[in-house]
Amino acid sequence: MFPLACFWFCFDVPSALLPVLFLPASPAWAQVLLLADMYGTIQSPNFPESYPKDNELQWNVTVPSGYTIRLYFMHFDIEPSYLCEYDYVKVYSETEELAAFCGRENTDTERVPADDVILSPGSMLSVAFRSDFSNEERHSGFEAHYSAVDIDECRGKNDEELACDHFCHNYIGGYYCSCRYGYQLHSDNRTCKVECSDSVYTERSGLITSSDFPKPYPKSSDCVYRIEVEEGFLVTLDFEDSFDIEDHPEVPCPYDYIKIEAGARVFGPFCGDRPPDRIQTLSNSVSIRFHSDNSGENLGWKLTYASAGSECPVLLAPPNGHLEPLQSQYLFKEHITVTCDPGYSLSLPIW
Repeated sequence: MFPLACFWFCFDVPSALLPVLFLPASPAWAQVLLLADMYGTIQSPNFPESYPKDNELQWNVTVPSGYTIRLYFMHFDIEPSYLCEYDYVKVYSETEELAAFCGRENTDTERVPADDVILSPGSMLSVAFRSDFSNEERHSGFEAHYSAVDIDECRGKNDEELACDHFCHNYIGGYYCSCRYGYQLHSDNRTCKVECSDSVYTERSGLITSSDFPKPYPKSSDCVYRIEVEEGFLVTLDFEDSFDIEDHPEVPCPYDYIKIEAGARVFGPFCGDRPPDRIQTLSNSVSIRFHSDNSGENLGWKLTYASAGSECPVLLAPPNGHLEPLQSQYLFKEHITVTCDPGYSLSLPIW
């Protein structure tokens, strides 16, 4: 914005000792005034009289975090020049030139502030004034007013992520977030996570979904769903087609994922928009682990589970006896009847 070599001198100024910057590209010394009030007025030197030649002055305005700065000009009369290359007023944010003004009225090559209101993107704003070594006419300079404006962080812009996951509460100088019932505020103070690790399913069949399905699942959550059925039964999982978990085109499931643990067997992780094929866990105890990071708006998943008895050893009818019902395979918890031909009686064991 302004260069490069920096020296400090003290001038006789009633309010403070002001820093002075040496500008190699200019024959003048530029004074830098630091303004930290919540509002104030900025004027060109000698205003409303003619401003001096060969002069550079910069006002650096800083307000507390949670505020921006509103700036508008009440009077403006600066020597006109092509693209404001001689005398000018420039307005900067921390890293960006927001405006450059000169002249008395707008032309193709000159711009005056008129009724424009400039709003800083952050809590800092600089106003720089420069006059060259000659002014053929009298110009009275400028007068501007600035004030701190509370940022409404809860009013999100279209291209920005919302400040809070669920509810945003704005107050002067800041904001805070809160969550819907059943959710907890994450340590980042903006994300809402759900407590979802106490679910135990003991029925032989059932339905399990991600939280809020089919709405987007909560961020920054680690959920564990446990299926515990009677020993001797084996659990099978079937995911529905409505499967949507945040993924990455090159790295397998680095953000959100679902993983199945059944004894020593692990299935997954799974993510993306294609559900896993049927999973035969070969276990009566299954843990479904679902992890989400702090971003994304994916819809989640839904699965049904069922359990069937494990296969029994092959049963053969005893000599002179019969099995009812007669099947090629018997499963855990199924009942059979053994009968003997007339004149014979049953003795155990039968195999």
